[in-house]
Amino acid sequence: MKNHDYHHQLKALQRQVGLLQQAYAREDGRGIVVLEGWDTSGKGGLIRRLAWSMDPRGLLVWPIGPPDSHELQHHWLHRFWNRLPRNGQIAIFDRSWYGRVLVERVEDLATERQWRRAYDEINGFERSLAAEGYQIVKLFLDISSATQLDRLRHRYDTPGKRWKITEEDLRNRSRWDEYEVAYVDMLEHTSSDAVPWHRIDFNDKKTGRIAGFELILNGLGDHFDLAEPEPPPLVRAFFERS
Repeated sequence: MKNHDYHHQLKALQRQVGLLQQAYAREDGRGIVVLEGWDTSGKGGLIRRLAWSMDPRGLLVWPIGPPDSHELQHHWLHRFWNRLPRNGQIAIFDRSWYGRVLVERVEDLATERQWRRAYDEINGFERSLAAEGYQIVKLFLDISSATQLDRLRHRYDTPGKRWKITEEDLRNRSRWDEYEVAYVDMLEHTSSDAVPWHRIDFNDKKTGRIAGFELILNGLGDHFDLAEPEPPPLVRAFFERS
């Protein structure tokens, strides 16, 4: 995608996202965006461009890592219930409850019985949220192994980005085939008519971001009026008299 076309489309989509957030605030909407994908796939870049166009007071961004000692004392979904958006808010999960069937599965942090049972637990969790009126969009950012290596190399060659590379990234890359199997199973077992997965090709970040914005707007915007609101009658009358 050419830079001019990309920036033109992105600007228009960011404006729509701002209107979407205003609609959520007016109508007490509750939106959830779930981002999963390979390391270096572009989750952070997509979040930054979404957040840029939104009022931070109505936005929650949750970078999900390992559970802490307190969270380990509760049901494994407990920490995600505590991070759900309130009325008028949109929450973005940078990784999510799907860690149970991804990293916890591959790294043997959950038993096979636990991660296999988690498919049904996740589906039930999401069905419950959808039934309560939460709008949920799930995006899987997909890249090739070669693309990931190129991006890791770029980070290493750019001193200001070297902090992004960790030993964990390299260990995860060494288990690419195992993660690929886990991702395929995740998409197969947890994509439903009510809460489907959307798999996006992020080998080109620009086209991937545009696709991500469009899917989020379509998914979260369902049942919401994104038009610019008319001022209340008393407000209009005041300014028309001034």
